[in-house]
Amino acid sequence: MIGITADNKLKRLIVVGDRVLIKPKDPTDRTLSGLYLPPTVQEKEQVQAGHVIKVGPGYPIPSPMEDEPWKETEEKVKYMPLQAQEGDVALYLQRNAIDLEYEGEKYVIVPQGSILMLERLEDL
Repeated sequence: MIGITADNKLKRLIVVGDRVLIKPKDPTDRTLSGLYLPPTVQEKEQVQAGHVIKVGPGYPIPSPMEDEPWKETEEKVKYMPLQAQEGDVALYLQRNAIDLEYEGEKYVIVPQGSILMLERLEDL
């Protein structure tokens, strides 16, 4: 049996469907004018940012119907991949995010449709 270490603990997680696992960035605790905001106010902001950790397989695509229904076929599910990729920085709507804690770290799971914008290090 393989032991779980800090570098492979997230490999056990499988994100399902069109969902994305995001590690939220630490929000700044001070406004531009210098006021300090409590964490509850920062967490209720409509748009949040974070790093994409894992992505699901995408949207399932129905398989085409064959002309020979008696023929046994192997049912393989095909997916349309998501735009988000591991390592991207995502701006997402907080109201659609599901907060969770795993191994002492805070993460959010959001559907692909709740991601407003992605920042990728490589050129498009």
